[in-house]
Amino acid sequence: MMMGTQILEHLQAILPLDEGPLVLPIEHKKTGLVLVDIVNGFCTLGAGNLAPQVPNQQISGMVEEGVRLAREFSARKWPMLAFLDTHYPDKPEPPYPPHCIVGTGEENLIPALEWLEKDPHATIKRKDCINGFIGCIQKDGSNAFINWVQANDIHVEETHHMGLYFARARGAQIVNKVLFD
Repeated sequence: MMMGTQILEHLQAILPLDEGPLVLPIEHKKTGLVLVDIVNGFCTLGAGNLAPQVPNQQISGMVEEGVRLAREFSARKWPMLAFLDTHYPDKPEPPYPPHCIVGTGEENLIPALEWLEKDPHATIKRKDCINGFIGCIQKDGSNAFINWVQANDIHVEETHHMGLYFARARGAQIVNKVLFD
């Protein structure tokens, strides 16, 4: 049976993505940053059923990169959207154990990103399902993610980290590093 790194290497071999760095010019205004589930319940050591129980370099690296990108986007006054996995105790999300339950603190941004809650260029969207796009469907049928993209006139979709093959099929660029001029 293959383990984490072996699985990733196998996927890279059979589904090559030609990933590389992306350099965003300082005046680039058509790009938005979407941060997905960088919450205590998934990223903070020992913070819940789905949080790492021992230090995990992959999670630490993802968190560091997310914080770095958020700071860069904020400094440039570029739009950011943070999806926060948030559940109610009486609404399970099978097959997962209870996680990110309202009021436990697991559902909140990690400490290094709490500042986003007050950043005028950040939108926080709590979701109660694995799919952020579906979690953005409003009672009136509109979609908060689509509204955010349109309101910010975003035309460039960039995807950071592996595993987002569907985005690639829609024309997104898969990158392993985002740099700024």
